[in-house]
Amino acid sequence: MRLDKYLKVSRLIKRRTVANEACDAGRVLINGKTAKASANVAVGDEITISFGNKEVKVEVLAVEETVRKEEAKELFKYI
Repeated sequence: MRLDKYLKVSRLIKRRTVANEACDAGRVLINGKTAKASANVAVGDEITISFGNKEVKVEVLAVEETVRKEEAKELFKYI
């Protein structure tokens, strides 16, 4: 699954366009490397997102095309 879509589906970032912009700005890392919005996300990957002066690190537990809001938290765990 594309990184921008995963960020939206998992609700780490609310909109796909915002996820795209964050990737273009170099604020999203996969396994410590700067990632493009089109990068593939796999189970076990470590995603780091920089929001201003705050940094969020998560580990991918599952990759699904669609998820209900309540189940979105099950796609990742905070590190």
